[in-house]
Amino acid sequence: MDEFLDELPIKAYIKLMRWIEKLEVMGPSLPRPYADVITGKIRELRMVFSSEQYRCLYFFDGKTIVMTHAFIKKTSDVPPNEILRAENMMKEYFNDKI
Repeated sequence: MDEFLDELPIKAYIKLMRWIEKLEVMGPSLPRPYADVITGKIRELRMVFSSEQYRCLYFFDGKTIVMTHAFIKKTSDVPPNEILRAENMMKEYFNDKI
């Protein structure tokens, strides 16, 4: 996630940080267009900047927001491989807590 953020244009980075702050304040009640549920516990933070659609996938562990990864969305739906990646990262996260 840090590598993705480091490569963003500065204005896109600033806007995404504002979206993340909204998520921290509102938690799971952050509405569309800012956030949406993808599947199960996996959610997306949604941001459009210039002509790009940025997505950060995350889940909640209680009140903790766990960001799995981010990408530039190029299709109308979130690609299945991105969802699978987030689900695998969530499984690893919870397995490590045991």
